[in-house]
Amino acid sequence: MEAIIERKQTAFRLSTDLLKRLRAAASRENRSLNNYVESVLMDVVYNEPNEETKEAIKEAKSGKSSGTINMKSFDTFMQSINDIE
Repeated sequence: MEAIIERKQTAFRLSTDLLKRLRAAASRENRSLNNYVESVLMDVVYNEPNEETKEAIKEAKSGKSSGTINMKSFDTFMQSINDIE
């Protein structure tokens, strides 16, 4: 037996360009515009990162660098990874 999800009709004003892009994205996934927008919004609202991820995002946004990756060769790449750790 499936759970019934209560829905309430609502209206939003969106830019014509955004609406066009949303329709195209929904079409690419063979979904209705309503279903596509609802799933995108649910992903944003319900998928909050854990504390470790939040700290990593904060660190990345701070502009601080953990080190430099050297990609001249595989060996220098691996050494630069080890130096960061």
